[in-house]
Amino acid sequence: MEEKNSVKLTVKFSGRSIPISISSNSTIKDLKSLLQPLTNVLPRGQKLIFKGTVLDDAKTVAQSALTNGARIMLIASQGLHQGDGPILEDAKPRPISRANVTNDKTVNPKAEVSIEKFHLDRWKLTGIIPLAESNLKLLPNEVWACGLSTRVLDVSNNHIQEIPTKISCLSSMQKLILNGNDLSDDSIQWKALCTLKHLTQLFLSQNLLSALPSELGALRSLRQLHVSNNKLNCLPVEIGLLTQLEVLKANNNRICTLPTSIGDCISLFEVDLSYNLLTDLPESFGNLRKLKTLQLGNNGLKSLPPTLFKMCLQLSTLDLHNTEITMDMLRRFEGWECFDDRRRLKLQKQLDFRVAGSDGFDEGADIF
Repeated sequence: MEEKNSVKLTVKFSGRSIPISISSNSTIKDLKSLLQPLTNVLPRGQKLIFKGTVLDDAKTVAQSALTNGARIMLIASQGLHQGDGPILEDAKPRPISRANVTNDKTVNPKAEVSIEKFHLDRWKLTGIIPLAESNLKLLPNEVWACGLSTRVLDVSNNHIQEIPTKISCLSSMQKLILNGNDLSDDSIQWKALCTLKHLTQLFLSQNLLSALPSELGALRSLRQLHVSNNKLNCLPVEIGLLTQLEVLKANNNRICTLPTSIGDCISLFEVDLSYNLLTDLPESFGNLRKLKTLQLGNNGLKSLPPTLFKMCLQLSTLDLHNTEITMDMLRRFEGWECFDDRRRLKLQKQLDFRVAGSDGFDEGADIF
């Protein structure tokens, strides 16, 4: 049931009209938080204008003279956004570079690609199937003919829309690269894919995925999982079963929460969750004792797990650009001093390396 003091507003942003219902007692800062997942623009990157006046974060909706039907303009500061950039009216999918394209894109999606015999023989001999940027819309039958000899399958930057159950016949495969295709949630036969017990690297970035299935937890040998630039809004609880996972790249999605089970991925040393919709992290992050690099920039984070610096004693790189977290807040965390020493030591080593290896040198900015 709608609250009596609820106010219905319309926010104009980049050609869009965004309807918002908010309590008249809420602050303008609260309004910006509501707009964050709808626009991908961080609260401090939003400028709200009503009747030519910039609205004050500290004032309430009522104090700002906002009543039912009020129309507000939102102006976004460049760079202060998350996800895959601000959501625009006519946003187009990211272009994917595909070199050496020989076939017309209008080809029947069920048309088969002919693979010459010497290619097939070489695939079987080396265990590597290189089909990146080949304008494929489906996997050629010759791929399945390689069977147990397959170690690496690279079909990145194609137009593939389906991973069939036949993928299970490549049971010795260790590396599967599916980046830059047209794969959606229903187009991957996950039960078949997750029978690949020797798979250590799975690349699914730049696709159309909005969720990862529970079957993912069956890939117990997985060491790298790349799912950047999709439409993911969460990670499955079963990710905690991937105790050998070392690298997780899930940046540029729409992830707003993480399962507590992420703390069970005890082998993680590199995590990239930048450009998402996170407002906090589970306290179980403190269990990631091997964590060295944590990328969290361009999220709505307001704090960090209290044990992060105390327990993650190898952490030396932490990116918090364009979040609500300040240096003053970080300095109050237990273990901050030791982390800061590691961070500075790593930065100094990088600077020393650049000076020694280059005649021309420009000192980079600190991570903070």
